[in-house]
Amino acid sequence: MLSALSIRDVVLIEALDLDFGPGLGALTGETGAGKSILLDALGLALGARADSGLVRNGAQQAVVTASFDLPDDHEAAELLVENGLEAEPGEPLVIRRIVKADGGSRATVNGQPASAALLKELAPHLVEIHGQHDDRGLLNPRGHRALLDAFGRIDTQTAANAHRAWRAAEERLAGAVADLENAARDREWLEHAVAELNALAAEAGEEEALSTARADMQKGARLAEDLEAVTGHLDGSEGGAAQLRQAARRLDRIAGEHPLLAEALEALDRAVIEAGEAEDRLTAAKEALAFDPDRLEEAETRLFELRAMARKHRVEPDALPALAAELSERLGRIEAGGEGIARLEAEAAAARAAYLDAATALTEARGTAAARLDAAVAAELPPLKLDAARFRTAVEPLAEAQWGPAGRDRVEFEISTNPGAPFAPLVKIASGGELSRFILALKVALAEEGAARTMIFDEIDRGVGGAVASAIGERLTRLAARAQLLVVTHSPQVAARANAHWLIAKSHDGTVTRTGVTALDATGRREEIARMLSGAAVTDEARAQAARLLEAA
Repeated sequence: MLSALSIRDVVLIEALDLDFGPGLGALTGETGAGKSILLDALGLALGARADSGLVRNGAQQAVVTASFDLPDDHEAAELLVENGLEAEPGEPLVIRRIVKADGGSRATVNGQPASAALLKELAPHLVEIHGQHDDRGLLNPRGHRALLDAFGRIDTQTAANAHRAWRAAEERLAGAVADLENAARDREWLEHAVAELNALAAEAGEEEALSTARADMQKGARLAEDLEAVTGHLDGSEGGAAQLRQAARRLDRIAGEHPLLAEALEALDRAVIEAGEAEDRLTAAKEALAFDPDRLEEAETRLFELRAMARKHRVEPDALPALAAELSERLGRIEAGGEGIARLEAEAAAARAAYLDAATALTEARGTAAARLDAAVAAELPPLKLDAARFRTAVEPLAEAQWGPAGRDRVEFEISTNPGAPFAPLVKIASGGELSRFILALKVALAEEGAARTMIFDEIDRGVGGAVASAIGERLTRLAARAQLLVVTHSPQVAARANAHWLIAKSHDGTVTRTGVTALDATGRREEIARMLSGAAVTDEARAQAARLLEAA
């Protein structure tokens, strides 16, 4: 609800502070008094273009501050949080807009800097302004589907969930197809690589073992002569080992003759044993370092193949077995990919069918709600002097490319103003007065579904009077039971029904013209309504008629 509006130096308004309450509020005054300035000022706070022409002559800047009392869970609070601004629970939402005479402007929301774009985004959640040339709100077809859904209390979540599931299934399918296409382009390479790796049949640790064996054989070739010479010194009847054993046998026969001979025999026995161990190790070394040209060539060839394959695939030789397994798995996925695609296609088809079922149910529900809304609006038209007009809610199918979470329907409110005339959008064929009355009829029929908590009607009663004006007043009163309404009016029948009444008037001090707004008490209201009835000269009869209107309201 709009709770307060403060205006400084806007056109003819020097300083103005207004407090608003719930219900229906009327703003009246003579033509040209400046009622539009109030709406321009409020529009500035709601993100309208910052025109330096709004700054009062002689002032450096114009300032408008609008305060709104909103529930803690209001969507405006969520919007502020999304934009990084703080919204204090229980505190009013305060929008301040400053326009400088040189054309610059700035805005704050709850004292925090904000952009004009954010103000525009907040505006439809705070105030609806319906005027002669308004192209927003009920006149904007983009909002008609949501209004119809709210009117019919239609479940749209089922279709939204089904659409989300369908889109997700389609994305999975598209991703799998793309992966398969990319992999298929590599299939020939993969087949060749897997065949090469499988033919090579590399084993983990094989490169190190081959490298060690090759090095040993190369050492054996270099040490062969020395090894043969050492073996010659030890082997044979004349070799060192045989001589040691013969010496030990002869010493054994005489060792008992003297302790030193026994000790010498012990040492010689140890030498025989060590010589035997040396012979064993020498034999083992000769076997390990045995030089076989064929074996060396085989080892070097295998080692070259392993290292060449590793360089080709940019891995270490020990990683070749794992690489072979990985590429084989990729190749296997390609060969089995058709089965996976078929499964994902089936899932996407099932999800699409589920969405179509939900969207069809949504279309049927909208058709039923549209018939109810058409009947409700039709009942409101005759009292508003729109007897010849017809209203319909067009529910038409969208192209598949436009299907979405809200279903596959386009919804638009249309009218035909004369018998036999074709239906067309409201804004295209209704005159100013008719348009305002159509909006009022729609608002009453929709029972404020989807509306902001504050609605402003600008001269909705233009060009009508008598019973029609009374019908407009009665419907505004009904709407005001659900929301805050402010109406700029020239109709005494409408003004008489207001819960609060403000008079807008110009004043002159000889050099400066100012627009002021006065909150009227009971006596002031009767006098203003009498003026609206009789014109410039207020008669006693007009005062009596004004009193009757106020009593009837």
